[in-house]
Amino acid sequence: MKYLLTSFLAFVVALLLYNNYPKFTLFGAFFLQLPLANYLSIQQAPGLLRSNLEFNFSGVRCITSNLLNPRKSANMTALRAIKQVFLAVEQSEGAGARVRRSIGTPKLRNFSPFLMLDHFTVSPGAGFPDHPHRGQETITYLLEGAMDHEDFAGNAGTIEAGDLQFMTAGRGIMHAEMPRQNLDGSPNVGMQLWVDLPEKLKACEPRYRDLRAKEIPQIEVDGGKASIKIISGRSHGTDSVQELAYTPVWIFDITVKPGGKVTQELPIGWNAFAYTLGGVTLFGSKGNQRTVGPYHNVVFDQKGDAVSAEADPSAEEDGKFVLVAGLPLDQKVFQYGPFVLNSQEQVYQAMLDYQSHSNGFERAAGWE
Repeated sequence: MKYLLTSFLAFVVALLLYNNYPKFTLFGAFFLQLPLANYLSIQQAPGLLRSNLEFNFSGVRCITSNLLNPRKSANMTALRAIKQVFLAVEQSEGAGARVRRSIGTPKLRNFSPFLMLDHFTVSPGAGFPDHPHRGQETITYLLEGAMDHEDFAGNAGTIEAGDLQFMTAGRGIMHAEMPRQNLDGSPNVGMQLWVDLPEKLKACEPRYRDLRAKEIPQIEVDGGKASIKIISGRSHGTDSVQELAYTPVWIFDITVKPGGKVTQELPIGWNAFAYTLGGVTLFGSKGNQRTVGPYHNVVFDQKGDAVSAEADPSAEEDGKFVLVAGLPLDQKVFQYGPFVLNSQEQVYQAMLDYQSHSNGFERAAGWE
């Protein structure tokens, strides 16, 4: 309590300096944050993952925020510019599946922490049979149908339309993802995103986390003209289910009705993209907008803290897209198929371990 009172008094003094004496701006800005921010970060939110707005001064963690910056309105946002827009071309993958891959192609590589994005369509009899992974996390979002999964550790389950599966491969896993046969013969449709693991977690134990559609918060904005499913992260004051993946990633499924608009804040410095699923959506600010149809990847600049999207009032259908942002990892990436490590030697070792059923792949021997 004594520390909190001291912090508050320092905060008030710094606030006066910050607002009334320009030459003390830097001094005031630092002390405006230091005592109270340190107290809040240690006492109120231990273990909380911080964005890159956090900095370190003499071993003390400090944060910046609108609350601690009286010169910036809490409603002010800097919209991100669009770096590029490109079509995800359909190709064959697995056993008869069709995928539209956008990340992990010559169009978009080295987009940390993202390694690959597939928009897949799996018809009856097709699928993704037994295959290994090491060193990454996969996030599977099923849009239509149902998908069965099982692995060599005895884990098994099914995700249905609207559900997600977060899988951490860690030191090694072998699994299969096969679609249910729908009674009407319709295909199973979904998205799979590969996310890199921090180097220190590459050898962690594999794990799963299924997120059911009913667990996902959904909000409406712009008077009901836009809806947001908050799969991971925060939107307009509403938080998602926590602890879904090791690498910090925000994911939103957004629908914008004709005439509607949505502005979604994102952590500064994170890489971000939108993948369009249907309709026509206008991304960006007025005078610098891009009109984007289905099956395109919209890549945003790191600068800025929000993205904006809207649907023209004359549009014949809703604009639908998934918006994703992730914390870039400062590490090298060496990838060979499903093995994602930090050096070429580690990739060779992963291949050897898989072939010899060792160092995490012991249970792959004879598994079907």
